[in-house]
Amino acid sequence: MSENQEIVRIIEAVFESGKTKDFSLLRNIHLNDSRFSSFSDLPPYDLKDFQTTVELEELKFISISDYEYQIKNPKISVFGDTAVVAMELNQKGMLVDTKAYTGEHISIDGRATFVLIKQPTWKIVHIHLSRIKN
Repeated sequence: MSENQEIVRIIEAVFESGKTKDFSLLRNIHLNDSRFSSFSDLPPYDLKDFQTTVELEELKFISISDYEYQIKNPKISVFGDTAVVAMELNQKGMLVDTKAYTGEHISIDGRATFVLIKQPTWKIVHIHLSRIKN
């Protein structure tokens, strides 16, 4: 497997956890370190640390049934032990309100940037997701 394929698989694992609802990999593919940070396309919009990011990812994916995603036009740039991945991203599914037993179809078009470092395997150290307003 090439280095670029390895990097893309790490990023896909984040979104695949939304499909499978298996969140065991999330803590392993993010760098559990004070240097980790993320911005999301969903509130709250502040800069988040490792723990908050993983918890919010799990909550997001739990609340979306029939989750699907599509990564478009990924650009992978590797600089030694650092990689930057920029892409377009579509996420869709059924946003479920379990208390009211209702659901709403969602489709989020956005852009995403992931920064990874190799220590000794690739780990996500920063995520920035931004929604494109339709």
